Amino acid sequence: MIKGLEKLLAAGKDSPELRFGLGNAYLKAGDFEAAALHLQACVEQKPEYTAAWKLLGKAFQQQDKLIESLDTYRRGISVALQQGDLQAEKEMNVFCKRLERQLQSESE
Repeated sequence: MIKGLEKLLAAGKDSPELRFGLGNAYLKAGDFEAAALHLQACVEQKPEYTAAWKLLGKAFQQQDKLIESLDTYRRGISVALQQGDLQAEKEMNVFCKRLERQLQSESE
């Protein structure tokens, strides 16, 4: 799946949906850096893509980039509220609270 998506990208078929698909595929494959790169490109191309913000936060979290993850979720929450995507907003709020607790316990 990743090879096919990478071929489309190499052929100049870049789009937010393609970047989301690549980011999601790399996330599932455990390549969190590649996932983050594609998901960042996705939200740059389509800032209102709430699902991409959620996965980007997860990709950062999997790399132990907890501050980046928290910032990403917060931006995603703002976007989700603007888009009326209450489910994504609710999920990212839960992820934020968990990260905030984790960061607080690490600093104690």
